[in-house]
Amino acid sequence: MAPVGVEPYRAQAVEKGAPLGRVDHALLGVTMLLVTFGIVMVYSASAVFAEHLHHNGQFFLVRQTLYAAMGFAALTFFAVQDHRRLRAFTYPMLGLTVVLMLAVVMGAGHSGGGAARWIRLGPINIQPAEIAKLSLIVWLSHSLAKKNEKIRTFSVGFLPHLLVAGFLMLLCLKQPDFGSAVVLLLLTFTLLFVAGARTGYILGTLIAALPVAAWLVLGTEYRRRRWEAFLDPARFRSTISYQLVESMMSFGSGGMTGVGLGDSRQKLFFLPEAHTDFISAILGEELGFVGVAGLLLAYAFLIWRGVRIALHAADDHGTYLAFGVTTLLTLQALINLGVAMGALPTKGLTLPFISYGGSSLIIDLAAIGILLSVSRSAKAA
Repeated sequence: MAPVGVEPYRAQAVEKGAPLGRVDHALLGVTMLLVTFGIVMVYSASAVFAEHLHHNGQFFLVRQTLYAAMGFAALTFFAVQDHRRLRAFTYPMLGLTVVLMLAVVMGAGHSGGGAARWIRLGPINIQPAEIAKLSLIVWLSHSLAKKNEKIRTFSVGFLPHLLVAGFLMLLCLKQPDFGSAVVLLLLTFTLLFVAGARTGYILGTLIAALPVAAWLVLGTEYRRRRWEAFLDPARFRSTISYQLVESMMSFGSGGMTGVGLGDSRQKLFFLPEAHTDFISAILGEELGFVGVAGLLLAYAFLIWRGVRIALHAADDHGTYLAFGVTTLLTLQALINLGVAMGALPTKGLTLPFISYGGSSLIIDLAAIGILLSVSRSAKAA
């Protein structure tokens, strides 16, 4: 059973063991452009803070450049592989992810911002939730491709995937990391839909999940306060809404063309996490509407290439991998920008390729490597 709407575009597969085709150079090019732009923005947003905290204005610049090098190494590793070989590592990846997330939940995690989400490994903080997103895509792609026609059944095609995703979501919520849990849920439903699972199962589960989501938000004090702050930022502007209000002020200050690269006022200790989750606000202030629009166009181009690769993939496994990676990057970009602009409650997700952070950048580039691998395994239709 071919994924929904894919059959007319499907290309002929390169035989296993045969030389693969060329990578999608357009996708690789826009990825390199985004990473380079991200490094520039990290330096611009973090230099003053780095000088104050580490007495070295280039502290975060050097680290982000190192993370980018590691990320491109991961991209290259996956891009040169036949994506079908990835199926052999599906369960080891998933198992390692569960072990790392359990370690965080059980107390081995490094705390920050009121949550324990990281494991320190030398100079690098690993965030298992980021690994979980890619591991879930790899596992779902393998499992859905194997189920074939059984994907339309509840007991074989739907429930097992929901249970695995639900377990990973539970581990995210225990950290707590509500944003990553939401991303995992949406990833799962997107791939189930693409694979041809019954829409009734998906909609029914979403409807059933609404009261659970409401309880998770309203039944926990800090999440309830965040929700109230989202609805009325001005009321909490000196406390829980401070970051959001400063972020919106950054966008407002930028106007059409911005105040100039490096000339942000908000990064002078007014906007917390200016180089991480709220880097888009600094981008909006320094480069204005034009800069934000340019970033959105770059993301739109990347998404188009990802969807195109998914539609032309030579097999179901490749289609699911490509749709999964594209969905992941789309969700994270939309949620991050939505939060920074006040359209969504605060979630703590990074902006793909732009925000400072080792785990997220390396995982995002590894995901692009998988996407490039899928693009290489199909002959021209």
